[in-house]
Amino acid sequence: MVRRGCLLLAALILVAFAALGWFAWGWYGSSSVEKDTSFIVPAGSSLGKVAKKLEAEGLVSSADSFLLRAKVLGSGDPIKAGEFAVPAGASGSRILDTLQHSNPVSRFVTVPEGMPSIMVYDRLMAEPLLTGDIPVPAEGSILPDTYAFERGEARSAVVARMQAAMGKTLAELWAGRGKDIAVKTPQEAVTLASIVEKETGKPSERKMVAGLYSNRLKQGMLLQADPTIIYPITKGKPLGRRIKQSEIAAINDYNTYTMTGLPVAPITNPGRDSIAAVLHPAATGALYMVADGTGGHKFADTLDEHNRNVDAWFALRRKRGEM
Repeated sequence: MVRRGCLLLAALILVAFAALGWFAWGWYGSSSVEKDTSFIVPAGSSLGKVAKKLEAEGLVSSADSFLLRAKVLGSGDPIKAGEFAVPAGASGSRILDTLQHSNPVSRFVTVPEGMPSIMVYDRLMAEPLLTGDIPVPAEGSILPDTYAFERGEARSAVVARMQAAMGKTLAELWAGRGKDIAVKTPQEAVTLASIVEKETGKPSERKMVAGLYSNRLKQGMLLQADPTIIYPITKGKPLGRRIKQSEIAAINDYNTYTMTGLPVAPITNPGRDSIAAVLHPAATGALYMVADGTGGHKFADTLDEHNRNVDAWFALRRKRGEM
């Protein structure tokens, strides 16, 4: 009788251990998922809703089993919202740990220096993993940089981060501005920086170009910046042809060939370095510049010197067969 009781007890213990083993294996054992999978946790989701979503997407066999094991064997830490990478064969334990402690998958969108807002708009609208519509951002309100975003994030939220970055950067640079600069407000600094950004492709020239245009502003001269002719025509996109004489003579709030002072607003989104150049321009007497054939410019203090530089530029173009 005693022996029979011992055997029964041993059998019950064995069954209990087997049940515990089955319960633990269902949590820590590999799943049958054959490939890495992207899983999205919507904002505000409870663990129960996430369990049902995991079952619906084939990442766990049973939402109820996953939820029970998570409560018994898992961490009580909250789950995060966002997109997560779930590896092939991930156990329930690893899935929960991923949703609780891993960083959501980040994707990136880049705004190069000098990209106008219409092209920022086009880039964001073409990104299929973002959601919602947006208007074209105000020109000069976006700080060129690379920005992380999550799948399903609103385009408006990404634009807000870009604009907040510009606001923070501009405030920082304006606070450290040089003395006796040509611009009187942060917005004027962005507008002049947008011209500098479009006028030179050489980072080493930015301060010199900023110095030249600062000199012209102070002396009340026409800025005569070609990109300000193009902006009202294309909103900053490439013109794709030579500028027409009628466009040079056009009177509008941007064309600095027919108006003194700055355009009414920026003509692109300038980068940090161009803004800094405007706020700390080169100490120069230059008032004129012309291309030098290398992607940069020759600068001149006088019109006579400038005309000689223009003649040299035209001679180089004729030699290249461009004229």
